Amino acid sequence: MDVTLFDFDLPEKLIAQTPLQERTASRLLAVDKQTGKIEHRKFTDLLGYLQAGDLLVLNDTRVLPARLFGVKQDTGAKVELLLLKQLADDRWETLARPGKKIKQGATLSFGDGKLTGVCEGYTSAGGRVVRFEYEGIFNEILDELGQMPLPPYIKEQLNDAERYQTVFAKHPGSAAAPTAGLHFSEAYLQQIRRKGIQIAYITLHVGLGTFRPVQVDEITEHKMHAEYYSISEENAALINRAKSEGKRVIAIGTTATRALETVASSHDGTIVEGDGWTDIFIYPGYSFSIVDGMITNFHLPKSTLVMLVSAFAGRELILRAYHEAIQNEYRFFSFGDAMFIV
Repeated sequence: MDVTLFDFDLPEKLIAQTPLQERTASRLLAVDKQTGKIEHRKFTDLLGYLQAGDLLVLNDTRVLPARLFGVKQDTGAKVELLLLKQLADDRWETLARPGKKIKQGATLSFGDGKLTGVCEGYTSAGGRVVRFEYEGIFNEILDELGQMPLPPYIKEQLNDAERYQTVFAKHPGSAAAPTAGLHFSEAYLQQIRRKGIQIAYITLHVGLGTFRPVQVDEITEHKMHAEYYSISEENAALINRAKSEGKRVIAIGTTATRALETVASSHDGTIVEGDGWTDIFIYPGYSFSIVDGMITNFHLPKSTLVMLVSAFAGRELILRAYHEAIQNEYRFFSFGDAMFIV
């Protein structure tokens, strides 16, 4: 299947640069994949589409202030690291700029030497493996020195870093936010619960898979970057009970979808407690075992995320929905509007 089948023209003005003042103030494009019906609503209208007994599955990962700016210790040249995945013993997989100048053995300094890193090697995706040295607690140093890793298409400064976190963010480890969850406020989650809708949580730490573009012509040749996931016994039981009772399981975002489908594909369609790494690549032709509905933002052309939602609802319907969203000037990408597919 050719990557160009998932391309579309997006005016740059529709790329949302800042979050709305109220989390729930975004628009909602509701798509019925059975009938092909598309409706233009407000995000708070979601409550009217949900039914008592539905189960929402939210990704409770927390974004690390994973962008570090420093210098090469020997030359003073400016460098930038984006922390992607913790390996072991203070070693991290990173994206590095300028990559050509950060060679194996190079020592990098951040915060006037409060944090130093030694490049120990290269990754298959062109990144760097960096071992950090410091005194104290790494996460506290990262909170002090690091910046929120906003996607490159966001040019505006984010005044409140918490607006790039979901209100239910709990477990630090992501290099990007699970953006579908940004639309929920605590008050709106309470309204959802009062309607008899259950909520379960899983964790998937978003990594390079979010940043890495598809650089091949044939999508089956694209390789996803592995991301860490974790599901507790309590939340696994909630999801399995909903499925056994014939209730709808609605994933909040593509990250929750990928985690759920990863576990289910390895356990005969059921969810089990545990953690691991997933490099699942979902594109048209995939058969979903757990997810019955999905809330997601609008994604980049030719991205793996557009391919995932196309697998769920059909490529032609998704491209038609995107065309309507563009015609109606919906806000796109991380701080943009939402889509409900069921």
